[in-house]
Amino acid sequence: MTPDEVAARLHSGMTIGIGGWGSRRKPMALVRALLRSPVTDLTVISYGGPDVGLLAAAGRISRLVTAFVTLDSIPLEPHYRAARQRGAFALTEIDEAMFMWGLHAAANRLPFLPVRAGLGSDVMRVNPELRTVTSPYEDGEEFVAVPALRMDAALVHLNRADRLGNGQYLGPDPYFDDLFCEAADTAYVTCERLVETAELVGSPDSAAPQTLLVQRHSVTGVVETPGGAHFTSCVPDHPRDEPFQKAYAAAAADPAAWAEFSARFLPPDGDEKGYQQAVRTWHEEQR
Repeated sequence: MTPDEVAARLHSGMTIGIGGWGSRRKPMALVRALLRSPVTDLTVISYGGPDVGLLAAAGRISRLVTAFVTLDSIPLEPHYRAARQRGAFALTEIDEAMFMWGLHAAANRLPFLPVRAGLGSDVMRVNPELRTVTSPYEDGEEFVAVPALRMDAALVHLNRADRLGNGQYLGPDPYFDDLFCEAADTAYVTCERLVETAELVGSPDSAAPQTLLVQRHSVTGVVETPGGAHFTSCVPDHPRDEPFQKAYAAAAADPAAWAEFSARFLPPDGDEKGYQQAVRTWHEEQR
């Protein structure tokens, strides 16, 4: 598929999960395609980074479920900060472990899973809809009943994939992308390079079998997008583009600068190829 073909499968009002972590291995080509589409009123589930920031800046989010929204080297995503300050969308903010167990519950088609994380913290105060359960065994311990984070669609980015939907990560962390795909009714994988299945696990040069993170049974479509995670990192293929990320954050602080940034890099009539060329031109200008 292409990024725009994936966006055409998505609809306003959906619950969409976005893989990656902060400003690391985010499916940004799909986020940019979403920005070019009319899709809005989204519930977004994400360990947030610029994916959340861009969708928030465009007014596409009605509810966000997250544990944080960060650019990593820039602690708080600036568009997210601005959106929260003006009350632009509803927020469900939970502990990182609670988020993970919500994904596990959804992937296993359970309504909830019990977890200790959140007890004794303000997570319970700011999320009054959360409930606790008591162990039915002799210990009688109380747990938070973390609801399943079910999704209509999941978007993830990996280093390698085949045409069948098997996806491989080659960096230091899987970032729960497999759980996002398994927790969703449909899942779309973008990758740095599309390869034959044998290159994933069947040849002497293949990476270790455990790097085959996403299985074809949980994937609806595959998109080959070299640089599709830009400006986030996708190691070892490429690091985070720190100069561009700083330019993004600086532009976010000023409406006029953001309008100029958006017109150059995120035009509504653009495409992913045009974005990548605009980024290359920008870097040449910085030399």
